[in-house]
Amino acid sequence: MNNYEKGREYEEKAAAYLISQGYNIVTANYRSRHAQIDIIAMEDGVLAFVEVKYRKSASPQDPLEAVDAKKQRRISSAASQYLMEHGGNGASSYRFDVVSFLGGKPTLIRNAFDFAGPAGF
Repeated sequence: MNNYEKGREYEEKAAAYLISQGYNIVTANYRSRHAQIDIIAMEDGVLAFVEVKYRKSASPQDPLEAVDAKKQRRISSAASQYLMEHGGNGASSYRFDVVSFLGGKPTLIRNAFDFAGPAGF
């Protein structure tokens, strides 16, 4: 299985996990000019922009470490574009969540990071 297929597999697992946690999936793989948001979902009136990360259990880097400042800026930029195009889907607010898989086990981090401003392309 190549990296693209593995990424899709874990995005599907993350979506199923989020649904089990009470989220409603709005869309998956939203693409903006500069970035992609893996999952956009609603939870209790809050629109969540969700990044999915996977690492093998033997990996020296925690999946959350891969959501660095540059990645946060890119996701923030894509979220801004989504909000301009679609509004907030009736949400009272929004946040950035991360679902990480380390050795196949999902971990959900709500409010993983704050809006990081424009990506500065």
